[in-house]
Amino acid sequence: MTRVRVVQQDIATLDVDAVTNAANDHLWMGAGVAGALRRAGGDEIEREAMAKGPIRVGDAIVTGGGRLRARYVIHAAVMGQDLRTSAEAIERATRSTLARANDIGARTIALPAFGTGVGGFPLDECARIMVRAANAYEGPIEEIDFVLRGDDAVNAFERALSQVKSS
Repeated sequence: MTRVRVVQQDIATLDVDAVTNAANDHLWMGAGVAGALRRAGGDEIEREAMAKGPIRVGDAIVTGGGRLRARYVIHAAVMGQDLRTSAEAIERATRSTLARANDIGARTIALPAFGTGVGGFPLDECARIMVRAANAYEGPIEEIDFVLRGDDAVNAFERALSQVKSS
């Protein structure tokens, strides 16, 4: 059974098989989580990602982890060039992320809160969508960590996780 956890930490420092980047459909790595991963892991991550793009919103691709401790980066397109996202895009991107993690044989994966930074999506709704998708997942991933910054994000994901466990 897959363990789902909520962790407050810098996603760029984690020692997991794969970290996830909440990307745009052209896979540029500018601000937020993407910028942190590029700064820590090197520009080669962005170059490799952009060579595989553009992709459809909701889809995900895999690159190497560069200088990150994580072996892979999964880039999930949660928004287009308009920098807006939706519940459907977040759900599809979460499911695509888990499918790509399966493809590479990842046992541990870290995901940020998709679309809540640049995309401006409501944190509580994002948490419900992503936790529900993680809880529905059936496969070989042993641990799915929602890696968040700030008490509001941690609290939103912990609430969503406790609601899923109690239903």
